[in-house]
Amino acid sequence: MEPPLIAQGVRKRYGDTQALDGFDLEVGAGTVHALLGPNGAGKSTAVHSFATLTRYDAGEVRVAGHDVRRAGAAVRRSIGLVGQTPALDEVLFGRENLVLLGRLHAMSAREAGRRADELLASYGLTEAGGRKVATYSGGMRRRLDIAASLIRRPRLLFLDEPTTGLDPRGRNEVWAAVRQVVAEGTTVLLTTQYLDEADQLADRITVMGAGRVIAEGTSAELKDRLGGDRVIVTAAGVDVVAGALGAPADPDTGQVVVEAGPDGGTAALLRVVRALDAAGLEVDDVQLRRPTLDEVFLHLTEGISR
Repeated sequence: MEPPLIAQGVRKRYGDTQALDGFDLEVGAGTVHALLGPNGAGKSTAVHSFATLTRYDAGEVRVAGHDVRRAGAAVRRSIGLVGQTPALDEVLFGRENLVLLGRLHAMSAREAGRRADELLASYGLTEAGGRKVATYSGGMRRRLDIAASLIRRPRLLFLDEPTTGLDPRGRNEVWAAVRQVVAEGTTVLLTTQYLDEADQLADRITVMGAGRVIAEGTSAELKDRLGGDRVIVTAAGVDVVAGALGAPADPDTGQVVVEAGPDGGTAALLRVVRALDAAGLEVDDVQLRRPTLDEVFLHLTEGISR
């Protein structure tokens, strides 16, 4: 089966700004694929182009088997979209919002009500369904917004920075909702500026810069670009420790850094502890350090500007 989204050589210019510059992307079925990039990298332009909200200048995009240029209506029937701000009527109850959307999508009153109840149950909003949206917390609004985007069971859901402005509890609620979306069979393309969000949710990550792909892979694959795990030993006598471990010392930080190598961090940590014990050395701290996605992101996007 054709992937839910394939984009090849997509270009989009706004005046003097090249928002997308030969952008390529393929999103596998049943996955969460994250788009990362600094402000102005082209993330939202890409999503708007794929969702038929913006007409791109060149390239080819197929969504759910449909050409975006030639079959826009079929694309829109196959997708859901959650923008950066909730698209809800705050005067209506939560359930009323969902029923209204169902009716606008030509569902019967009974079908719309049944689907609304299913979605409220799936996203933990059954009790809140009889309250006005104006009384909802930020996380609840976002969950209802996601539920609303699924009213017609889309094949592909676009989430454009869905947790911006939410507190940690609200973000966790949205993360749980995204996992539920995928569990129910919908593929997700997620744009975010939160590296931990991509780390938690994404099966694959595409890093954008100046409208182009600068890296793609799983979180682990991207982290491997900065080298593997490291064991960091902090001690007063770093030179002695460095000699025992056969690793370089940094007198400024009082640390010795041991590269884990192909065996991985756990094996390296055991080797370091055993070597220190055999040498009879006492140290202040020993920790296993793995590269973070934040470090990868900063490394990959360093020096990129429009």
